[in-house]
Amino acid sequence: MPHAVDCAIVGGGVIGLTTAWFLAEAGQRVLVCEQGEIGREASWAGAGIVPPGNFARATTPYDRLRAYGVERFAEVSAQLREQTGIDNGYRRCGGIEFLPAEAAEELTQPWCQEAIAFERLTTAELQQRFPTIHPPDAAAYWLPDLAQVRNPWHLRALRTRCEQIGVTFRPHDAVVGFERTATRVTALRLANEQRIVAERFLIASGAWTDGLLAEFGIQLGVRPVLGQIVLVRLPQPPCRPILLAGKCYVVPRDDGRTLIGSTEEPEAGFTKRTTAEARRQLLQFGTRLLPQLAEGEVETTWAGLRPGSPDGMPFLGPLPGYGNAWVAAGHFRAGIQLSIGTATLLTDLLLDRPALIDSQAFRLDRCPQTDFRPAFRS
Repeated sequence: MPHAVDCAIVGGGVIGLTTAWFLAEAGQRVLVCEQGEIGREASWAGAGIVPPGNFARATTPYDRLRAYGVERFAEVSAQLREQTGIDNGYRRCGGIEFLPAEAAEELTQPWCQEAIAFERLTTAELQQRFPTIHPPDAAAYWLPDLAQVRNPWHLRALRTRCEQIGVTFRPHDAVVGFERTATRVTALRLANEQRIVAERFLIASGAWTDGLLAEFGIQLGVRPVLGQIVLVRLPQPPCRPILLAGKCYVVPRDDGRTLIGSTEEPEAGFTKRTTAEARRQLLQFGTRLLPQLAEGEVETTWAGLRPGSPDGMPFLGPLPGYGNAWVAAGHFRAGIQLSIGTATLLTDLLLDRPALIDSQAFRLDRCPQTDFRPAFRS
């Protein structure tokens, strides 16, 4: 029997789950298909860094997408906790970004434009405020509004809320194709030979998106980028703020666990694996910033396949030629921080409402933006 719903979402990561929640709250009957466990791919594997944002002052489309969502993250987290009883671990812990002199102006200028609070710290000031940190030879910037969330907890809260308001989940049901007319998608075809009939469709399948779009003759260039993370455990957190340096970070949790990440391995394909060499490099990075981490126990390591895009920008918008299908993919390392803004935009698009965020810069047929520079790396 076909399953008739208002919207069928392909992909149960943070983008799919947040959009399913918003659509269901708007009265839509929503079904989410996921080839594996719900929320256990790139979204689960991330560190949960939530940068600050000022939507009223953000200028680029990407930064507006980020700023809209991160401004609401505390409110959304409190709402999920009240509705589900699950604390997603959202904490405004502050952060320190270490920037080489040649990159400092490039990144701090958009912070100034967006009126984001930051403070340049001298070595003496850094040591006085955060004596456990051993700074690298770089400029240190204190960002008091940087926050964090525990990804697995956040995903569990999202799924619980979705279930409370009637979202149907189909884990371990891989979508292998689509039924369509010349201008509309009519159904999903599953690996078990079942069909999912819906009025509207959203493809939010992360690194696997290009494989699903191949039958439409579309290749976005979304590819898997392997990222490895090491988790070290100490009796107490080695410091409170998140530490950022280039592509790597240290994220102390309140319970003494500290994440050290992460690698970027674009040639790894779809194989999730951890390696001794990556573990060694990440531990070296972490203990150089926080020597106390050398006294901790390596509790575990893990890896995720981030959905990279050709220019680092996500693809958000209608599937060309089809009036009832949309795509959300290519969020790379920023799925958590872009999730609320993305889900808000997609809900507006799917329900044909005036959009709070302009989607043109994210359209599927755009030319890659070779000069794209986000205000925050994650």
